Amino acid sequence: MRRLIPDTITTRTLLVLIIGLTVSHMLSVGLYFTDRTSAIMFTGGEHTGERIATIWRLAEKASQAERRRIVELADRPKLHVTLSQESAIEDQQGSDWQANVLRNSLIAHLGNDGKRGFRLRHMDEVSAESWQRHLRQGHQDNKLGEVLMASLQLGDGSWLNFAAPVESPEPFWSLRFALSMAVMLLAVGVLSALVVRYLTRPLAKFARAAQRLGTDVKAPPISESGPAEVRQATRAFNEMQDRIRRFVEDRTQMLAAISHDLGTPITRLRLRAEFIEDEEQQKKMLADLDDMEKMVFSALSFTRDEAACEPHALVDLRTLLQRACDDMADAGHAVTLSTENNAVPYGCRPAALRRALSNLIDNAVKYGREAHVSLKNDEQGVSIRIDDCGPGIPEELQEDAFKPFRRLEASRSRETGGTGLGLTVARTIIRAHGGDITLTNRSEGGLRADIRLPR
Repeated sequence: MRRLIPDTITTRTLLVLIIGLTVSHMLSVGLYFTDRTSAIMFTGGEHTGERIATIWRLAEKASQAERRRIVELADRPKLHVTLSQESAIEDQQGSDWQANVLRNSLIAHLGNDGKRGFRLRHMDEVSAESWQRHLRQGHQDNKLGEVLMASLQLGDGSWLNFAAPVESPEPFWSLRFALSMAVMLLAVGVLSALVVRYLTRPLAKFARAAQRLGTDVKAPPISESGPAEVRQATRAFNEMQDRIRRFVEDRTQMLAAISHDLGTPITRLRLRAEFIEDEEQQKKMLADLDDMEKMVFSALSFTRDEAACEPHALVDLRTLLQRACDDMADAGHAVTLSTENNAVPYGCRPAALRRALSNLIDNAVKYGREAHVSLKNDEQGVSIRIDDCGPGIPEELQEDAFKPFRRLEASRSRETGGTGLGLTVARTIIRAHGGDITLTNRSEGGLRADIRLPR
């Protein structure tokens, strides 16, 4: 059900506008047709009453022969007239409003002559055969609808009989109504789409900038455009991005400064260790200093990479991964690569991404003796899987493996060395590209690193 509901502001706004306008237009047209029908009936009754009164006065003053001539000339499809010795209808008491309109019109136009009396009747069908044949003249469909009938008595006792077919109004569902509805909806839909698209365009730009902030904190600020509320949100977002950038730069500079300053005392300690007479203690101290020096070097390397602003480039990810695997294979490690035949173009920071992949493959061959690398490309993104044959990592410690300077000695060999920054740097680089890394233990043994890079 949720898939049928539009997700964007533009489509939802257009849907609300179109539904609201359609309902309001139909209600307005319905009220218009109702009022129009009443107006037509009222106007028709007034006009019919005036014609009946005029014909009656002419016939009242004419001779018998002239009366028949007047009846023949006055008889029309919209007002049929006959002359008879008896009234063609019986008066209908409590008649509906159409008959009352005609009654009031006759009283108004006949004046004092109306005291002689007349009879009115509203019929759905005409019962007298003579009137049926008379009324059907000129009707091509040979169908009759509602009819208003009136009988007025002349001075000599004869009766003038009138029948006025009640014309049905234009049907509600007509071609004109459909065209009117279509034109209205098309015009409103197009104009609304343009306006809503113009108003929501800054929001789309704002969303893209928010996504980009997660991968590139040094991205340029977005332009402030659109309504006042959107401009205010954009301004706040730019200020937030600037504060985050300054915070990251300050932390990176502080780490670089500390790592750099540690180099001098390490050098002094190494010189002093040379004067220790106890050879065993001297060896242990020099080993500790080597570890400290490696940690400082790794920290400096990490901060340099963070401070560097490598430009993005479109590369073949399959080739980049092949080079990383070849480097490990050239160093004598067992590395296999399984990829698709087609190239995998990907926009990234090539040197940084290659370093992240190299760190992961290096961990696999160090702690798992061999690495099996695979690359899969689909519509959602790129998946890289690195499997090893080592002891794996306990599930509760897998997240700790990404913490800086954290070496999981319980599951990894102490003889492999390392500073505990390999996975940290790799995940930082992968996340900077909008992806992520997850670690899982394989059922057949070993550790699996799944890398997911978005389009």
